[in-house]
Amino acid sequence: MCIRRSLGDTLTGVVASVVLRPWMLSDAPALRAAWASNPDLSTQFGEAVLDTDLQAEEYLQSSLGFAESARNWAIVEDGVAVGNVGLAAIEWRHATAWAYYWVAASARGRGYATGALSAVADHAFSDGLERLELGHRVNNPASCRVAVGAGFLAEGVERQKLRYGTERFDVELHARLCTDPAPQHARLRLPMLT
Repeated sequence: MCIRRSLGDTLTGVVASVVLRPWMLSDAPALRAAWASNPDLSTQFGEAVLDTDLQAEEYLQSSLGFAESARNWAIVEDGVAVGNVGLAAIEWRHATAWAYYWVAASARGRGYATGALSAVADHAFSDGLERLELGHRVNNPASCRVAVGAGFLAEGVERQKLRYGTERFDVELHARLCTDPAPQHARLRLPMLT
């Protein structure tokens, strides 16, 4: 049985102009801008090409929605989507899910990914999930800082798990349990809108 924490226990600060909400078709231009903002983000979008608003709208509908097994929230700064945080492979028998996140180059370094991941983890635990997992390339220290800042503990390395082009990358795995203590040093926790 999982011991649940109240959401107020993890609230260390709130930034009113930055919120999490479901993606909308009107976010297509912002999604395109984020996709184009940094070549490294292409790994988050797989084979998707987002050169037009129509392509971005199709991606929003096919990949950034809400379903029983996957949920995505836009990280919105002053009304503009600047990132994503999501859960996939949501599995209720074992009460687990896979967490992921990305932020446009223009919004990096502000703690948005950490705040978003913390909020989504708290939300997932209050819904009954008990274990959240994520992985990042070992050559991505910023992603590691997000995971650790949101209370995800490192659990090991999967050697040469990912391939981008001809290069293979090791992946460090992290997990957070609903019984783990709330992260003490998270700079902010983003509010979630429905």
